[in-house]
Amino acid sequence: MNYRKLGKTNLKVSEISLGTWQVGGKWGSDFNFDNAEKIINSAIDNGINFIDTADVYSEGLSEKAIGKVIRSRSEEVFVATKCGRQLNPHINASYTTEVLRKFVEDSLQNLGLERIDLIQLHCPPTEVYSRPEIFGLFNDLTKEGKIRNYGVSVEKVEEALMAMEFEDVSTVQIIYNMFRQKPNELFFEEAKKKNVGIIARVPLASGLLTGKFNKTTTFDKDDHRFFNRNGEAFDKGETFSGIDYHLGLQAVEELKKVFNGNENLVHKALQWILSFNEISCVIPGTSSTEQLLSNLNTLKASPISKQEIEQTNAIYNRFIKSEVHNLW
Repeated sequence: MNYRKLGKTNLKVSEISLGTWQVGGKWGSDFNFDNAEKIINSAIDNGINFIDTADVYSEGLSEKAIGKVIRSRSEEVFVATKCGRQLNPHINASYTTEVLRKFVEDSLQNLGLERIDLIQLHCPPTEVYSRPEIFGLFNDLTKEGKIRNYGVSVEKVEEALMAMEFEDVSTVQIIYNMFRQKPNELFFEEAKKKNVGIIARVPLASGLLTGKFNKTTTFDKDDHRFFNRNGEAFDKGETFSGIDYHLGLQAVEELKKVFNGNENLVHKALQWILSFNEISCVIPGTSSTEQLLSNLNTLKASPISKQEIEQTNAIYNRFIKSEVHNLW
């Protein structure tokens, strides 16, 4: 495992870390604690020391599973969680310092930890990023010893830039992958200037970039890849990175040609992200230990070449850019 500095936190985190949206099993299925604990233990066994979760992942069960495993291990493992998405309606007016404080305290209880290494606002409405009292709350929680660092998880580059105006924002979690390339323009430059760590989420575009899907692939009705393709439940950009599914399949077929059809596309997708030094870590999700180990094999695979990166970017420009680049 390789480790990179996570912005102002100064934590050294595994460049391939663990996202836990589906750690208890596949999307739409009941939470399986045994499955979650196997994945988390295997992650730590293989050098992962940074785990990202949220209070809404399986209604707090993801946090509970992570806390249980971490408390049973001797290794130092950093936990990042998120708050805010429980709010209903999820609008600017719902965000108050009182309710956010309660969310943080509930996460501490779920995790069974005395302090959270990184708390992140969980994709709030854009207006929240211009409210000093919200970020001031996290300063207070830091002084109280309840959190170690704080950051944001965003939908849009614009929101990341707004958040970084607050000097104590340590990290930004943002969708970044072969099919979502806008962040590597102004945002990467500004994050580097301000020593803000970048956590790349949705690195495989909801599985599109595994290369395993086709026109006949079906998704369970409780899977967001079935019910949220047009943003019916939450931001459209969270599902297939906002790309039309069939257009995405076309672009993936072109990517397979770049890698001669005999390379694991997952490895190349993760290597492409990690080729940017501004990235602190990437957090692919997984619903099985097999998927986890496949992700980790990226580190052993033949490295992506400069020519392959250029060809990948050309495919983005040809198929994807006009559809999504200016939306997020």
